[in-house]
Amino acid sequence: MNTTALTAAPTADPAAAAPAASRVMAVPPAPSADAAAYFAARLAFHTDVADVHAALAEGAADFVVVDSRSTAAWDQGHVPGAVHLPTAQIPQLARQFLDPAVPVVVYCWGPGCDGATRAALALARLGHRVKEMLGGIEYWIREGYAVETAGGTRQLPADPLTAPLDADDCGC
Repeated sequence: MNTTALTAAPTADPAAAAPAASRVMAVPPAPSADAAAYFAARLAFHTDVADVHAALAEGAADFVVVDSRSTAAWDQGHVPGAVHLPTAQIPQLARQFLDPAVPVVVYCWGPGCDGATRAALALARLGHRVKEMLGGIEYWIREGYAVETAGGTRQLPADPLTAPLDADDCGC
């Protein structure tokens, strides 16, 4: 994949020379073609908990979910149907548990943890097509989705500050 749009400076834009009226516009937005390439590339690497949940609820079988956390974290609760593959064990165990032809969606604790990014890198280096689930298990739970434990499935109410209360997703 060409990642030039992710690292190259935006192309010249005549509107960029005007002084900014706000901190938001102190660095002007990229030209639309550069922005389109950048955001398309981001979507190739990321998905969110609402989309993963919806796909699993619809019975999607075109990807596998991998929880890259420790066994203790996995035991606290994980996405139903996920494969447990701690990041440090990916090089040794991925071939045993994952089909290289099936894309992987990987997650860890949450947005403050880069464990899913490290796991995604390890899987990509082994030849897997992989996406990172933004928000990790934290946002899965905050959205009010069920988690599995050894004791069964449990579900907490959605966090009213971070999840839609009257809809299955945010509508985007």
